[in-house]
Amino acid sequence: MNKALVVFSGGQDSTTCLFWAKKTFQEVCAISFDYGQRHRIELEAARQIADTAGVEFRIFKIDLLGQLTRNALIGEEMEVEAEKPESRPPNTLVEGRNMLFLTYAAIFAKSKGIRNIVTGVGQADYSGYPDCRNDFIQSLNQTLNLSMDYQFKIHTPLMWKDKSEIWQLSDELGIFDLVRNKTVTCYNGIQGDGCGHCPSCKLRKRGLEKYLKLKTDDRGTVNSKQ
Repeated sequence: MNKALVVFSGGQDSTTCLFWAKKTFQEVCAISFDYGQRHRIELEAARQIADTAGVEFRIFKIDLLGQLTRNALIGEEMEVEAEKPESRPPNTLVEGRNMLFLTYAAIFAKSKGIRNIVTGVGQADYSGYPDCRNDFIQSLNQTLNLSMDYQFKIHTPLMWKDKSEIWQLSDELGIFDLVRNKTVTCYNGIQGDGCGHCPSCKLRKRGLEKYLKLKTDDRGTVNSKQ
């Protein structure tokens, strides 16, 4: 059977990927990771969205990251930077996070006979996270195949889409309202539109405004599936 495993956080991007996967594959399941993130409310959002989507869902605890690296997403002693720095990655970068997530996901997927792994990373709106780049995903895909002697395919349907295009895709998939109101993208753990101040919220808002502007006709009405 054509199966896929979605690496799922409960945020805008991974939720869009979850429903993209449901449209693309015959059978879909999802996996989340509790790594000590300050916005852990995303895990409950992920559980609720997975239930709405009707997919099998598991959360695995991997709390070692907090002992290995210091950043603003693990622990609350460091404030989330309001703006992306010019000369270095943002302090919300969790070193090695996507590599670990995809590696654990691959181990789980192989145990279930799944070859397709879906993740919501992308580099069109580059946020300074090196493990969201296409080169990294392609390299890790090859490494996983070699390390497990198993032919995985990592799918990145959002890799070359900016946030406005991701909003468009969610609308085309019929989940615009769900993404806007039920997902947790905010680094401060506020559902929906979020705090409005962290970089993740600002990027999400800019994309939404751009998308809605494109959908606004000459009379100022929005032709959306909202």
